[in-house]
Amino acid sequence: MEQLFALSVCLLAGLFMSRIIKRLKLPAVTAYLIGGILIGPYCLGRLGIRGLGFVSHENVVEYKLISEVALGFIAFSIGNEFRLSQLKKTGRQATVVAFFEALAATFLVTIVMIALHMILGDKFPLPSALLLGAIATATAPAATLMVVRQYKAKGSLTDILLPIVALDDAIALAVFAIFSGIAGAINLGHLDIASVLLAPLLEIVLSLLLGAALGAALTFCEKFFFSNSKRLSICLTFVLFASGLAMTEIQIGGLAVGFSSLLVCMMLGTVFCNTCKFSEEMMSKTDQWTAPIFILFFVLSGAELEFSVFADIAIVGAGVVYILTRSLGKYIGASVGSRLMKCDDKIVKYLGITLLPQAGVALGMSLAATESMGEQGLLVRNITLFAVLIYELVGPMLTKIALTKAGEISAKPEVVKRVNTGRERHER
Repeated sequence: MEQLFALSVCLLAGLFMSRIIKRLKLPAVTAYLIGGILIGPYCLGRLGIRGLGFVSHENVVEYKLISEVALGFIAFSIGNEFRLSQLKKTGRQATVVAFFEALAATFLVTIVMIALHMILGDKFPLPSALLLGAIATATAPAATLMVVRQYKAKGSLTDILLPIVALDDAIALAVFAIFSGIAGAINLGHLDIASVLLAPLLEIVLSLLLGAALGAALTFCEKFFFSNSKRLSICLTFVLFASGLAMTEIQIGGLAVGFSSLLVCMMLGTVFCNTCKFSEEMMSKTDQWTAPIFILFFVLSGAELEFSVFADIAIVGAGVVYILTRSLGKYIGASVGSRLMKCDDKIVKYLGITLLPQAGVALGMSLAATESMGEQGLLVRNITLFAVLIYELVGPMLTKIALTKAGEISAKPEVVKRVNTGRERHER
């Protein structure tokens, strides 16, 4: 009863907050995050009534399954952006620009964090500086995708944005694995080349292979069903199955290798949309079915945000430096990369602004850092939590502003909708 009541409160908080936020012309994602904060441990949760609000961070983590499922469907939807017809137009550009913006952010943050280490000494260890540089690579696909969907953004910037956000995660996984290996080597005094280079490469390749195999299986299974409801059900089945399989870990030559849920589900969607004739219709229906799950995901994300990090002025200071440096790196990298690939002027000008949000992947990396690096990892975790708090609240709004200035979000559909609604009433 408590869990069902808590989920209903999550949905209500997100939905009612979206009506308030709409008056301020802010994205719905921001409303869901604020709704989560209001029913989280720092607001309504303080009453101590489980189910009415989340009384602790541990209480929020109890609903982690919802977040895992939502991320699976988000990745599956992003896979739809890798249709061969679309990749022929933007594939090469997206790949090059993704590497530029991701690695520029990593390089700039790493340099600045190392400089901070040289100033503060042991208060800010070198391994922590390296790990933050790696985490700077990641961009949150969920917030970006939701803003694009809410405002039905269309144009060259939107076309290149979603593939870049997806590629970011693959690059981030590789960079983080390499940097965490180097950070561990600094602590232990020796460098294990196999774990530093081989493990991330295997994780990416195996995740893509698993996703491709499941995508082919999904297309094959869809042939046995003819009603839209059955076809939708088999799509949902495979996304859930892929998310579950991605949580497993295998041993290869004494090396523990896991899978990336985002990459597995993204590849599942990519293969499906390119091999199934009615995939576009199924993707559309899947998006409609998952709307409440996405609301729950963002409300739970808001409830999970740690405001306790504001208590440490050192964390706040390092967090501000990290946020400004990463934002500058993303903007410069995206601008230089898109200029090099001769993209539209609006892509050169606005793409970097749309790549600022950070959430799930960055938090996952910071958690891995905590488990492997102890106190040094905890420092990374707290700075990342602070950055995610700021990015998630501000990032969607900046994405909307950038897409609007690029001319890819128009108020016209809303006006037309109101006019049509008025006509319908008049006819009645």
